[in-house]
Amino acid sequence: MDKMKYDNYVTILKGELIPAMGCTEPIAIAFTAAKAREVLGRTPEQMVVRCSGNIIKNVKGVVVPNSGGQKGVEVAAILGIVAGKPELELEAISQVKQEDIDKTRTLYSQGICSCELEEGEENLFIRAELTAGQETAAVEVRTKHNHIARIEKNGQLIFEKPDIAIQESGDKSNLNIRDILQFANEVNLDDIREIIGRQIKYNSAISEEGLTNKWGAQVGQTFLKFGSNDVRIRARAAAAAGSDARMNGCALPVVINSGSGNQGITCTMPVVVYAEEIGVDEDTLYRALVLTNLLSLHQKRYIGNLSAYCGAVSAGAAAACGIAYLNGADYDVIGKTLINSLGNVGGIICDGAKASCAAKISSAVDAGIMGYEMAKHDLFFPFGEGLVEKDYEQTIQNIGRMGCYGMKSTDVEILNIMIGK
Repeated sequence: MDKMKYDNYVTILKGELIPAMGCTEPIAIAFTAAKAREVLGRTPEQMVVRCSGNIIKNVKGVVVPNSGGQKGVEVAAILGIVAGKPELELEAISQVKQEDIDKTRTLYSQGICSCELEEGEENLFIRAELTAGQETAAVEVRTKHNHIARIEKNGQLIFEKPDIAIQESGDKSNLNIRDILQFANEVNLDDIREIIGRQIKYNSAISEEGLTNKWGAQVGQTFLKFGSNDVRIRARAAAAAGSDARMNGCALPVVINSGSGNQGITCTMPVVVYAEEIGVDEDTLYRALVLTNLLSLHQKRYIGNLSAYCGAVSAGAAAACGIAYLNGADYDVIGKTLINSLGNVGGIICDGAKASCAAKISSAVDAGIMGYEMAKHDLFFPFGEGLVEKDYEQTIQNIGRMGCYGMKSTDVEILNIMIGK
C-alpha cells in the first residue's frame, strides 16, 4: 500500500476512535454548552439550545451520565454550563460532583434552558445560545460531535470553521473493502496499537459493567441467563450489555465509531469474544479490529453519522467481517459476509438512543454472524435481488442511498411521533 493511502487510513482511525462518555448526543450538547459558558465568562441567566431533529431524537430517551438519572436536552446543557470542561470534549462532564447535580436540578426546575428544533440544518447540528445581562455567547457544533464550527460573542463572529479539514480527520472517500483488507494485513501495529488497545480496554470494561450490574432492560444478561454458552450467544451478550449500561447512564467512557458509542461497542466486543474463543494472538485481534472499524466507517460514510438507519446494522456486519478475519477469511468471504448481513437486517430504524438499542445491537450481531457462517460455505443471497449486487461495493452504496435519502421521510415521521406532533 502506498504511503499516502496508508497514512490516510491511520489518520482516519485516530480521528474516529476517540473516547466519549455516555450517549454521544447529550455529551455533545454538554460540550457545546460548556464551551459557550467559557466564551460568555459567567453563568448565564437564560440559554436556548437549538438542535437538529436527530440530536433531539437521540437525547430524549437516554440518561445523561453523571446527572443523577436525569434525561433530556435541557439537562445535558445545564450540566454542561454548571460542571462541563470543554477541553475534555466528549468527556466534558466526567468530573461532576454531587453539588453540580443538585444545582442542575435547581436550574432545570427554574426553567433556565429551553430547547428548539432547528429545521433545515444537517442531521448533526447543535447551537447553544447563552445570555447574562447584556452579554451573549453562542457556539455551534456540526458534522461531528466534537467539531466546533462557529463561536459568537455579543453578536460578533469570533471563530468560524464550518468544514472539518481532511488532513485532521482523514479522507474516507477512498475507503473500499479490498484496500481495507490490505491495510489490516500490512499495518505496522505500533501505528495503531494505542488506539485499538484503548478501544478494547474501554469497551470491554463497560460490557463487563452491563453483564455484572442491572442496567436498563438487561438485554446482555438475559442472553447469558436464558441462552446457551455458545460463543455466538456470548458475542451478542457482550455487545448488548455495553449498550445496556451506556444507554442508561453509566459514566464509563467508550471508544466510539462513526460518532457512536453503541457502534464502537458493537465493532469491538463480538470480535474480542471470538478471539478469546479461538485463542488467536493479540496482533491478529488488533488487525481484525482495524478491519472491523474501517469497514463500519466505510458503510456509514454513505449514510452519515445520524439518520433513520440504525448504525448498529453497519457495525454488526463489520464485526462479523472481523470474526471472519480471525478465521483467515479472504476478500470474497468478507464481501459475502457483508452482503448477507445487510441483505438481512439493513433498514432497522433508529427511533432514538435508548434501552432498546441493546436489543438492536444483538440482532445486528446475530445477522452478521449468520452472514459469515453462510459466506464461509459459499452461500449468499442471489446477486441482483433487492439491494444486493454482485459488486460488494455497489451493495454498500445501495444501502447507503436507502439509509441517507430513502429514509429521510421516515426520519421526519419518527421525530414527529416522538415529540407528539
